[in-house]
Amino acid sequence: MGEMTEKDCIYRRSRSVAVVTRGGKILMEKVFCFGRFFYTLPGGGIEAGETPEEAALRELKEECGLDGTIVRQLAVQYKLGGSAEYSFEVSIPDHQSPILGYDPEEPADNQSIKEVCWCALEDLSERDRAFLWFYGLLTVGDFCDKIGN
Repeated sequence: MGEMTEKDCIYRRSRSVAVVTRGGKILMEKVFCFGRFFYTLPGGGIEAGETPEEAALRELKEECGLDGTIVRQLAVQYKLGGSAEYSFEVSIPDHQSPILGYDPEEPADNQSIKEVCWCALEDLSERDRAFLWFYGLLTVGDFCDKIGN
């Protein structure tokens, strides 16, 4: 194996995502990555000295312009190599609306985040919904009931 690059370290580090719901919809980001568009949750890499909770809230602020509060941890998935993926249910004040933010690790003129929006489950492809189950959406609000029907 060769030397690990900075990019390798970024993709192998632990990550946190924020699961924010309102009115039966979930806050999603439409991104262009790996040559295609898809929807994902606000989130990203945990920085040195930062807790998973702090990372989820920081990423939500950077990418969506929202100030949130952790409600509870939903899931943690441990990966080969020692990294982990954390997800947290996050509440935001009713008066706040998401705005298109940025990813500071990407060039300003070539951001992968293209849109921030509220999505109903039926608005998302099966592929995009699969990630939501991985992050624990089934335990949030009435989403479990929606799936059972």
